[in-house]
Amino acid sequence: MNSKNNIQNLFISMLEKVSNGKMNILDFGGDMVFYRGEIHMIKRIGDQEGIYSSELAELMGVTRAVVHKTINKLEKRGLIYRIVDKEDKKRKKMYLTDKGKKAYQFHEEYHRENDAEFIKFISSLNSDEEKLIEEFLKQAKNIVDKHF
Repeated sequence: MNSKNNIQNLFISMLEKVSNGKMNILDFGGDMVFYRGEIHMIKRIGDQEGIYSSELAELMGVTRAVVHKTINKLEKRGLIYRIVDKEDKKRKKMYLTDKGKKAYQFHEEYHRENDAEFIKFISSLNSDEEKLIEEFLKQAKNIVDKHF
């Protein structure tokens, strides 16, 4: 098999694994058990405290309804809270509770441990290599957007 076919097959294999693994659960112990979508919403809120649900939906590539349903669950579990925006009373800003910040930290540590090899690889790239990979990922995202 030539290199171009190998790249394409690796990419397709990765897409299949990701699309079929949506229901994977991350268990950090105790009541810190999350579906991947839940923990990634926690991450986004932790990264951008005060974010609106519409912004979260756009960043995550899901509908507002999906965000609303998940946010309600996370709020009931005591992981996030919402505050009415003083400038626009119809909108609410989202923040992590102390429990949410703990989940955020567990998730960060999970990635530090499991993604160290990838992070080391990315850090070793020169500028031209970074641009090439960035362009590849843009093209890959376009394919995903068309197919999913």
